[in-house]
Order: sequence, then structure tokens, then C-alpha cells
Amino acid sequence: MFCKFMQEVGNPEQWGDVHPPVDLVLQDIERELCYVCVTESGIIAVFYYNIEVDPTYGKIDGRWLNDAPYGVVHRIAGKRNVPGVGTFCLQWCLEQCQNLRIDTHKDNAPMLSLLDKLGFSYCGIIWREGGDERLAFQKCL
Repeated sequence: MFCKFMQEVGNPEQWGDVHPPVDLVLQDIERELCYVCVTESGIIAVFYYNIEVDPTYGKIDGRWLNDAPYGVVHRIAGKRNVPGVGTFCLQWCLEQCQNLRIDTHKDNAPMLSLLDKLGFSYCGIIWREGGDERLAFQKCL
């Protein structure tokens, strides 16, 4: 479902047809790092969140805003017919740590728009495992 949405908004490469793989999501759940946003109608969003040193953020073509401990968000996906769900999820993450890093594909227009709307700063380019480029952002409260 989420892969289809990514393809529909002009971002067919970031998640392809099979990302995130089921075993990765199960690992996130097992490690208690998979969060859900729930309303009376059920789950409306899911994302990975942790305060950690992400190894892919160790090398950046650019500069992070600071070197303080930070939270990381990956694999955020929400129901498209629920306005504001992405904002809610990222605001919640910022409330947990006040220093948040996130990356996204250059063609992920919805996420790029959300990050801009929420005042995230573009910090540069990082490379995911396998060499894929991602645009890196950070926000500090």
C-alpha cells in the first residue's frame, strides 16, 4: 500500500515494491522501536523512532546543526486521507528528544514538503547502506 503511494507521487525508487521488508518491521517491533499513531478508527501511521547514533549519519556531504545526542526517524508512513498525521508524528518525536535527524529520497515530495513546513534544516547528503543517496535534515528545539 505505501509503496504504491510512493510510486503515485513520483517517488518509485525510494521504497520500490517491497520496502520496508516484513522482517525489518518485525525487528523494529521486537526492539520496541516501531511506533504507531492511533485514533478511534484505528492505526493511521507507523514509524521507526529511536535516540541513537545512526551509522549512516556519520558521513555527510554538508554539516549537521550540532553534535548533540539526537533522535532518528525512519520508515514513516501514514494514511493519506488523514490530514496532519505526518506533522503529529514528527512533532511527537521532537517532544521526546528536541533534536531530530531524518533523511529522505530526493523525489519524496510529500516528505520534503512536510520537513519544510515543520522548519527542518537541510544539512546535506548522506549515503544509505548500499550507496543510495539521501537528503539529510535536522531540527532542534
